[in-house]
Amino acid sequence: MMDVIWMIVVGLVAGLLARAIKPGSDAMGWIMTIVLGIAGALVGGFLASMLNVGADGGFISLVFAVIGAIILLFIYELVTGKRRV
Repeated sequence: MMDVIWMIVVGLVAGLLARAIKPGSDAMGWIMTIVLGIAGALVGGFLASMLNVGADGGFISLVFAVIGAIILLFIYELVTGKRRV
């Protein structure tokens, strides 16, 4: 149970950081931000494993989660046809 709560908290932080770092405005709510962060953590974990970087928790995991979430934000914009402001 604590793993799920921790994943949601890390997902929220990663999603918020990604939305703050990436230029443009994205009108999505808290739930989508959490989902974006969790999915970004999965993408970031995949990238870390492809680069043979040990991201088994801590700051490096958060960095890769944010990178993954930013990638997903760009994909989201491409799919929905939103343009950067």
